[in-house]
Amino acid sequence: MTLEELAARQRAFAQARDWEPFHTPKNLVMALTGEVGELTELFQWLTPDEAAAATAEPALRAKVHDELADVLLYLVRLADVLDVDLIEAANAKIDRNEHRFPPKVGKAALDRH
Repeated sequence: MTLEELAARQRAFAQARDWEPFHTPKNLVMALTGEVGELTELFQWLTPDEAAAATAEPALRAKVHDELADVLLYLVRLADVLDVDLIEAANAKIDRNEHRFPPKVGKAALDRH
């Protein structure tokens, strides 16, 4: 499934429930923020090693999957409402970052200057 197909599925889901009036950019950003918070909560007190192994534990894995899905769904819905092509926007951002952060100019190189 493509992002466009996912957006269309979500659009139809919202239309069937008459939710479109509530899917304003402000409300969707707030919902997205809430879901990111719920994802953050799953990792909040884990050590880096525990966080890296989080999906090895079945119950936590299921929660992580659900919260990642919620974040994706709200992001895709927001982009659809704002008429933003996420793939195009992401590629443009990577292009800008390639110029801002050239290869081999990591933290260690910056610390020397």
